[in-house]
Amino acid sequence: MPGTAAHAHQPDSRYAVWRLLVTLLIMTVGSSGMYVVSVVIPAVQADFGIDRAQASLPYTLLMIGFGLGGVLMGRLADRFGVMWPLLGGAVALGLGYIACSMATGIVGFIAAQALLVGLLGSAAAFAPLVADTSLWFARRRGIAVAICASGNYIAGAVWPPIVQHFVEAVGWRQTYFGMGIFCGLAMFGLALLMRARPPAAVLAKAPAAATEAPAMAGALRPFGFSLGMAQGLLCVAGTACCVAMAMPQVHIVAYCTDLGFGAARGAQMLSLMLACGIVSRLVSGLICDRIGGLRTLLLGSALQGVALLLFLPFDGLVPLFVVSAMFGLFQGGIVPSYAIIVREHFPPAEAGARVGTVLMFTLLGMALGGWMSGKVFDLTGSYHAAFVNGIAWNLLNMGITLTLLWRVRQRRVAAA
Repeated sequence: MPGTAAHAHQPDSRYAVWRLLVTLLIMTVGSSGMYVVSVVIPAVQADFGIDRAQASLPYTLLMIGFGLGGVLMGRLADRFGVMWPLLGGAVALGLGYIACSMATGIVGFIAAQALLVGLLGSAAAFAPLVADTSLWFARRRGIAVAICASGNYIAGAVWPPIVQHFVEAVGWRQTYFGMGIFCGLAMFGLALLMRARPPAAVLAKAPAAATEAPAMAGALRPFGFSLGMAQGLLCVAGTACCVAMAMPQVHIVAYCTDLGFGAARGAQMLSLMLACGIVSRLVSGLICDRIGGLRTLLLGSALQGVALLLFLPFDGLVPLFVVSAMFGLFQGGIVPSYAIIVREHFPPAEAGARVGTVLMFTLLGMALGGWMSGKVFDLTGSYHAAFVNGIAWNLLNMGITLTLLWRVRQRRVAAA
């Protein structure tokens, strides 16, 4: 571990950068659960003899567990440091994949996905790591959080084609068993490197100096609302934007299969979409350091709406690859923006729990959107109406973001 203890535990230090790289690896391994199940939807549907909405339920309940687990793991990280939730998450993730591989029906498969892979496993490798990273950086917090959150999209770019290859070669059950062994051991080993507590969390426990009092007063009335009201609005916004985001991410493999292009093409399309999301997250992080979290959120939401509109007229193979790449480039910075908004407007000592809560609702939005799109498909026989539904939810997110921006501007005018 580079650096001395005195130097290593400072914000923006070499240790903070080194820790960020470890965080990136952990999130890449731990977030695999979000994307593996999307790839195996057609195989699971055929194996268990169920319809598309039922085959979408494992993803939906996985994301619900993922979201709820983020709050639990965030609170544990606030109290004990991020290493302990990560160690427990590594064990749960490995056991969850193995339990899925042995499921004899859709109920057992869903239970393993929701409880072990989602609630207790992957949840430890998302919200707590985003919150932890935000506490280790001050000057370049936006880009640091973006790099951390990119691990989630690196997982989406790396795992789908690998999983699809092994599903075709050895079947989805053997693939899940191998994922359990590899991901459990890799995440556990990396978690042991995350023992140090973030300096911002330690400083936040000390009494505020007189010069910090105005900032703390602002943190107690974010956007001019109570803490609960402000967080509630962010939670609704997060749900809305991710209902829209879920349609292409969850169903692009099934969509390509229905169009006759095959699951392998769909997995490639999902991989391209999420690889472009990595670029989007990094660029959005740089933008966020310049214009703040709220404006970055509004920009990403507007561009996501444009990409969803483009899915409506195009259903050819090449156009779908192009639109999928655009969707990834446009929406990748949305979710990390919420972590920055929380750090800009809420008390830092509560970062883990509050970031975990807001990100929980983004994941609930992904869960709702994944199920809702499958249900709309079953009712209409196509995904056209599902894209329209996503656009409507995206407009709700934009409306809330514009309201919060207006409130911030009015408070600044009043203060001036």
